[in-house]
Amino acid sequence: MMDSRECACGQSRVRDEAAQWFVRLQSPVMGVDERERFEAWLGEHPNHRDEIQLLQGIWSATDLLPRERLQALCEPPAERPRRRPLLRYAVAAGLLVVAVGLGLFSGLGASGDYSGEFATALGERRHVALPDGSLIDLNSRSHVRILFEHRVRRVELVEGEALFSVEHDTARPFTVDAGSGQVTVTGTRFDVRRDADSTRVAVEEGSVKVRGRDAPASGGVSLTAGLGTRIDAQGKVAAPYAVNADELTAWRNGKLVFNNAPLSEVAEEVSRYRAKPIRVANAAVGNLRLTSVFRSDNPEALLKALPNVLPVAVRTLDDGSQEITAK
Repeated sequence: MMDSRECACGQSRVRDEAAQWFVRLQSPVMGVDERERFEAWLGEHPNHRDEIQLLQGIWSATDLLPRERLQALCEPPAERPRRRPLLRYAVAAGLLVVAVGLGLFSGLGASGDYSGEFATALGERRHVALPDGSLIDLNSRSHVRILFEHRVRRVELVEGEALFSVEHDTARPFTVDAGSGQVTVTGTRFDVRRDADSTRVAVEEGSVKVRGRDAPASGGVSLTAGLGTRIDAQGKVAAPYAVNADELTAWRNGKLVFNNAPLSEVAEEVSRYRAKPIRVANAAVGNLRLTSVFRSDNPEALLKALPNVLPVAVRTLDDGSQEITAK
């Protein structure tokens, strides 16, 4: 029989592991292999999910704290050197005390209710661990609002792109609202990109149901792994078509992969990672095709490479944006 000291040691180890994983989830880059190790660890014991859930709640509560107070909490006293690499976990524990004292963090409770809001700036990517064990990867210039209630898990993709790794729960469907469309699942991995005039959905694992905003619950299309669709501004859902999910989600690893892509789409995609947009001069230029791989944190490399691989030139306009023209 395990004594109290062994239990305490075991719980301390789980908390340390949870803190380490949580720190990795907040970093801008997390490889597929590392994500799989995290998900395996998450499924080893219910306590693992509980600790991640607690840390996520604490982290969300810190968004409500004044910046000065948050900085003060994160700075260790000058006379006490750092003795452990898990300082951020200790800081999080301190933030929990402050948050409770200020009435900012009420916990998830038995009902599983939760709300949060997360956004990324230009060139930033972010991992978000949700209380149910689901994960969201946010691409550059993306914004989500999250509301979990007793019988539903709902996320609004306000703008940008997100990869959702949804924890299976048939009793609580997971719904993503994205402008003119909606995606509903119980557990799967899929990517949603919301543009000004359409929304794209691509499924990496499992299956999803996609329907227009005003369509009946029985309407829409079903997608399985390797399939995608688009929802136009009027809420019309296109027929499913084959997609390469690995290429579409390569942004998670800081890459932009183009496989025989129209230059108009390339320009639109790369503009997401620049302060000023890239435009094509006309339809003829936009219809040129490009196959290549670039780093998302260096979009200028694409502009330099284009005249060497296609019959085009790149000129800078007065507003600082670039236009791709025919040679």
